[in-house]
Amino acid sequence: MGYWNTRGLRGKFLEELINMANSMYRKKGVALIQKIPTPITPLEIEKGTGRIKKAYFESKSTVDYIGVIQGIPVCFDAKETNNKSLPFKNIHEHQFEFMEDFEKQDGISFFIVYFKLYDKFYILPFKILKKYWEEGKNGKNKSIKYELFDKSLEIKSNNGYILDYIDTLKRFIECYDEYDVFGDFV
Repeated sequence: MGYWNTRGLRGKFLEELINMANSMYRKKGVALIQKIPTPITPLEIEKGTGRIKKAYFESKSTVDYIGVIQGIPVCFDAKETNNKSLPFKNIHEHQFEFMEDFEKQDGISFFIVYFKLYDKFYILPFKILKKYWEEGKNGKNKSIKYELFDKSLEIKSNNGYILDYIDTLKRFIECYDEYDVFGDFV
């Protein structure tokens, strides 16, 4: 059973940007995306503020977000890194399995990755992650280097959105079948 304390809120900046975008997408009728809370049981609560100081996770979370974009079911997770790569240790086995099962049901699974060092945001489709993940399981690498991220999948501000990830995701979806496992167009 995992434990959470006040240092456990990594990725808050990225999630706030995603939440703002999701709110705008819903208001404009573009998408309906919901943040999935991780179930926790509080163990220690700060007197006066009611703030949780220590808790344990009741169960493993699947992904951060799930919903539908113009009739396409999507699920995704938000990942931030201070490194020049996205370490596989930041992606949990149960998340990978959930995304794989989601894709088998004709949904689209992906990560939104924020490289703090470069101040860049990317979509990392599950289809691409899977290739690198399997190589990592075979000992080839422990992360996906920044240079390997498909630059055409960089998320930019657009249409009044600070983080218009749907615009980037549309480009990927339009070419989904043409994408090979290396993340390049065939």
